[in-house]
Amino acid sequence: MMLDTQPLQAAIETDRFVLRPLRKSDKGLIELNSADLRVARNTRTIPHPLPPGAIDAFVDRAIDDERSEDLWAIDGTLVGGCEVMGLIGLERMDRNQSQISFWVAPPHWNNGIASAAVAAILEENPQEAETIFAEVFQDNPASARVLTNCGFEYLGDAETFSVARGANMATWTYLKKLNAGDQKQA
Repeated sequence: MMLDTQPLQAAIETDRFVLRPLRKSDKGLIELNSADLRVARNTRTIPHPLPPGAIDAFVDRAIDDERSEDLWAIDGTLVGGCEVMGLIGLERMDRNQSQISFWVAPPHWNNGIASAAVAAILEENPQEAETIFAEVFQDNPASARVLTNCGFEYLGDAETFSVARGANMATWTYLKKLNAGDQKQA
C-alpha cells in the first residue's frame, strides 16, 4: 500500500520575516502565544485554557508527511524579531481549493504582519490553488480588514464552532480567485 505524502513546504521570504515550516523547537512560543485568550478566541480550534500536550500534538500533526494543512511560522529573526510572531496555514480542500487561516501574537498586532503574511502566501500560492477561502468571526473586524486588503471578496455570513468560546459563532466568509498556472511561471 502506498501512502500519499505531502510535498515539502518551502520557506517564503519577505522583507519583514520568513514564513517557514514549523519545527519541534517552536512548541514553547506557540504554546505561550496560543494560550493567550485574545488569540484563542479568534480561532476555531485553539482551546482555552490549553490542555496539557495540545501544542505537542498540534506541532506533530503539522510536520507529519500525511498532514492535511500546511502551516508556517511567521519568523522575524532575520530582521531582529521574534522567532514565532504568529502562524499562517493553508488547508487543502477538493477541486484546487484551499482555506487560509492565521493568527498573530498580541505584541505584533496592528503593524501589518498578518496582511504581509497573507499577501506572501497568495503571491507564492504554494498549493497551486485556484480559489482560497477564509472565514473570520464577526467580532474580529481586524482580521476581516486583512482579508479585504489582500483582495478577498465577501461571500456571506455563516457560523462555525469556536473551541475556546464553546459556542457557535457568526462568521464572515471570503474568497480569493487565483490563476494558479500563472503563479508558478518564472
